[in-house]
Amino acid sequence: MELVNGKYCIAGVPVEKLVAEFDTPLYVYDASVFERQYKKLHKAFPGVKVRLNYACKALTNLAVLKEFHRLGSGLDAVSIQEVWIALKAGFEPERILYTPNCVSMEEIDMAVKEGVRINIDNLSVLEQFGNKYGNKIPVCIRLNPHIMAGGNAHISVGHIDSKFGISIHQVRHIGRIVKSYNIKVEGLHMHTGSDILDADVFLYGAELLFEAASEFPELHYMDFGSGFKIAYKPDDVLTEIEEIGQKIAQRFKAFCKNYGRELELWFEPGKFLVSEAGYFLVKTNVVKQTTSTVFAGVDSGFNHLIRPKLYDAYHQIVNVSNPEGKQRIYSVVGYICETDTFGMDRKLSEVREGDILCFLNAGAYAFSMASNYNSRFRPAEVMIKNGKAVLIRRRETIRDLLSTMENL
Repeated sequence: MELVNGKYCIAGVPVEKLVAEFDTPLYVYDASVFERQYKKLHKAFPGVKVRLNYACKALTNLAVLKEFHRLGSGLDAVSIQEVWIALKAGFEPERILYTPNCVSMEEIDMAVKEGVRINIDNLSVLEQFGNKYGNKIPVCIRLNPHIMAGGNAHISVGHIDSKFGISIHQVRHIGRIVKSYNIKVEGLHMHTGSDILDADVFLYGAELLFEAASEFPELHYMDFGSGFKIAYKPDDVLTEIEEIGQKIAQRFKAFCKNYGRELELWFEPGKFLVSEAGYFLVKTNVVKQTTSTVFAGVDSGFNHLIRPKLYDAYHQIVNVSNPEGKQRIYSVVGYICETDTFGMDRKLSEVREGDILCFLNAGAYAFSMASNYNSRFRPAEVMIKNGKAVLIRRRETIRDLLSTMENL
């Protein structure tokens, strides 16, 4: 977002024009950022075959998925519903890696029927899968490396107490099941968490996968997950993607040489690709002063953006209606009948009732985690491409809320 002739614009389109046409609350995505981030990450691993599988749980709008398909991305799906949406968006089944957790065998059967790649993270499921499919359907194995990594306990998924993956210490057990049912293992996978800054975290996990690979002679790829950190605060430390890429690529090439053939190096970025592309626009309903705080109350809540409530996540907030206003301190809150604080004691240009506030970094885990709590409607989504703003999801209505209810 940039200030042009005294007015804030997103991808060249004035915010006031977006609000006039599409109203608030409103999610806006800059398609050029999707492409910038995808290309930046893809070229960060020199000399190896890299495949990026967009982790679509971050943002599943069909128009967004089609953009990543156009860029040549694969797709990481964690539910059969995401698989169906991905197929609808045009992804070929073999470009989709289905990585579920704690799902029924019936759902896995549905994924097999769709022809997507299957990633298994449970010994029991691996045994059931082998008993049913033998060597007819190749699989990937998700290992838990027992690494504590990530910016928040809720998004650290590779530690010893995590429900995700098969313990790295159970590789021999995996091997016995694979041999017993003649299962073809085509890939190994790990994901330690989000907001990772240190290349050594990836490299340590990689060494564990490389060691495990000796048990599986028919591998075609290794998936290192993702977790690359992007900036939420102006002074945030970022993942040095080029430095990490150089180190990982160098070590991966050495592994492939020892393994005896060139494998593909896979990643499944979500936040890295879409977070910075997203903006969330809300209108200030009230400015309310109490004995201790000045609240800016807006026409949204954690029903639309739950990250601050769920993860104590920071989103920079800008008063786009009053860019030259005097700086004052506000707590920005929502209209939900619970405490739904977006940001406490934020320094903003003076906020007046009716002003439009913009939340930055609203592309990842924002709309995708929205709900109808308090029976509120979910907002519209707009994508800007080549200077044109297009509605990619309409705002919900009362008809949508009632559409699945039975009037007994």
